[in-house]
Order: sequence, then structure tokens, then C-alpha cells
Amino acid sequence: MTDATPLIETIDLVKSYGDKLAVDHVSFQVYGGEIFGFLGPNGAGKTTTIKTIVGLLRPTSGIVKVAGYDVVLEPVLAKAHSGYVPDEPNLYAKLTGRELLRFVGDLYGLDSKQAAHRSEELLRLFGLTEAADETTDSYSHGMKQKASLAAALVRDPKVLVLDEPTVGLDPKSARLIKDLLRQMAGRGAAVMLSTHILEIAQNMCDRIGIINQGKLIASGTMDELRSLGQEGESSLEDIFLGLTGGAEFAEIAEVLK
Repeated sequence: MTDATPLIETIDLVKSYGDKLAVDHVSFQVYGGEIFGFLGPNGAGKTTTIKTIVGLLRPTSGIVKVAGYDVVLEPVLAKAHSGYVPDEPNLYAKLTGRELLRFVGDLYGLDSKQAAHRSEELLRLFGLTEAADETTDSYSHGMKQKASLAAALVRDPKVLVLDEPTVGLDPKSARLIKDLLRQMAGRGAAVMLSTHILEIAQNMCDRIGIINQGKLIASGTMDELRSLGQEGESSLEDIFLGLTGGAEFAEIAEVLK
């Protein structure tokens, strides 16, 4: 069951770079207790929207709120309630995995004992205990991805935003992350994720938003999205391709098989 108050909210969000309009008056909400999938073709505005929500980019206009706090007017409070996992992990290279998690705990103001306990718990959960005292620059991509997610979870945030969280992960690790996200939503957190793997989005997400050329062109449950597609389009892949103009490429691929 979702909460009535959104934990992520964008209202007429606009982000432009000179004459290029990357995000064009996008409005949506993500509620506590749900996983919201954010989909779109390359260059559609997904990552720009995500970076604006987590405070890495400043909106050109419009309002963005996280846990009720305006990310422009109250950035520290907004960030204090959120965790962010980018598509490319960017860790402090000379910190060990254990040092990284405890450092993040300190940044969030956790008690040192609580930060230490939480760090060990996450290291064990992600299978990083044996590498905990190695510097993160020695980690594989998958290990860095897991360390990045662990760092985002140290604070047990109300809001978790992930950009392509399963890229580069083995099936076991990807399944672990999917289970973790569902558990977080079950505890009342709002989870927003971007992914190109439509099967993951269809199986995991309670609601899905689709952005194309900077505009949010659809948002809703799978049943609601099916009502927007053509007759016979039942999978998210079919609906996505139909709405974003990718169906013609799918037909060509089918012919070339």
C-alpha cells in the first residue's frame, strides 16, 4: 500500500542547456511504498531528470521536491532524506569499502556505532566482506556498483533513486538488488529507477513513466499503459516501442532474422 503524500514530486520541471530543451514541463509523483520505473530512449531526458531530483543539476524552471523538501530552496534537507546510485559508480578511489561506508555514515550524522554496524551488515549482504579492506579502485565494475548501492543504503533513506542499477551485475547480484528494492518499498520508502531492461521494469515496478524527447508521454500501472497502446500490445516492450516510435525498428529486426 502506498502513502498518500508523494516522496518525490516534479511540477512542470524544465531543464535546458542553451537552446536545447532536455526536460520539457515534466510532472509526476512517486509515493512511499512503491517502485516507480522511469523509461525512455537514449537522450530522452531520463538522466537529466534524475540528476535534477537528486540535486546534481539545478532546474531551469519548475519545482522538484524530495520528502516534501524543495531541492533548490532546501537542498541539504532534501539530500539528507535520499540516496542516489548513478549508472557509473564514482567512488573515493583510495578509501577501502569499509572506510567508504563509514565515511558516508558520518556525512549523514549517524552515530559511529550505528554506522559501523550498518556498514558491516551491508558489506555482508553484498558479498563484499572479504574485499572490505581493499581500496575501491581495485574493485571490479560489479563490486563498485554494489559498493555504491551499499553507500546509498547506509542511511536507510526514505527516497532511493537509481540510474541503471543492474548494469554490469551478475544474475545473483541483480536478483539481490531487486529483492532489496522491493523490501525498501515494503517498509514505506519511495524507489525510483531508470532501466533499459524492460522486463525488469515490468516485473518490478508498481507504476511506470515513459519520457521521450524531454516530455513525459505516459505514466501509470501496466494496465493503464496497456490502455494507451494499440490493441494486442500487452508487454511493456510493445507498449514502449509503440509510444516512442521504436516499433518500426522492431519490425525491421524481425524481417532480418
